[in-house]
Amino acid sequence: MKIALTSPYDFSRPSGVNNHILGLAKELLKLKHQVKIIGPSNQNFKENNFLLTIIIFFVSCILWVLLLGFGSPVALLGGFIFGKWFGTLIVIFSLTIGATCLYLFANFFLKELIKEKFEKKFGKMLNNFKKNEFIYFFIYRFVGGIPFFIANILPTLFNIKVKNYFFGSLFGMMPGIFIISSLGSGLEKIINENLAQPSFFDLIKSPEIFIPIISFLFLFLITFIIRKKLN
Repeated sequence: MKIALTSPYDFSRPSGVNNHILGLAKELLKLKHQVKIIGPSNQNFKENNFLLTIIIFFVSCILWVLLLGFGSPVALLGGFIFGKWFGTLIVIFSLTIGATCLYLFANFFLKELIKEKFEKKFGKMLNNFKKNEFIYFFIYRFVGGIPFFIANILPTLFNIKVKNYFFGSLFGMMPGIFIISSLGSGLEKIINENLAQPSFFDLIKSPEIFIPIISFLFLFLITFIIRKKLN
């Protein structure tokens, strides 16, 4: 049976009524009922400070990229906080801006070092970039397969135009970011709908989780095929 328990009091503050409701909910869960608790929350930082939350997350993502962080955890967190659609939008723009800033920095100050470390391994890609810079860079971002921070600075070898770098990153990373953000959004939904901690089986059988996982595997297969053809 699906049961909703309501309280007029904020659950972020201890009270006798809320403690009684939580105890009742636990007993109902033991009897295999589906329980949802509904009540006000004056301490919900995201809801009460939505614009500030966006700014903090956006700036933090840019700094994370500049500090050579990975992109996947950011996408997962963005989906968890903002949902899959808005989360994808915020994450893709923040990662793209951060990556472009890192590319500009590397192009001015680290170019010789990058050539020394990576030119022998990746120099053969130069001819492909010369054919159609934007299209090949879009494929480069879409396919991935290189650690995120290395993928951000490696294009200094090919003198990619900043415009092509920005838009190639924006559109090339978008499918992967959307899938990971969807996974984060699914986790948030499951946690909110379950008073007790969901089991691993509960997570896997939920459409909010297994659909992004299947999509990720399908995307991985596509990128693997493209990578083989390019090689």
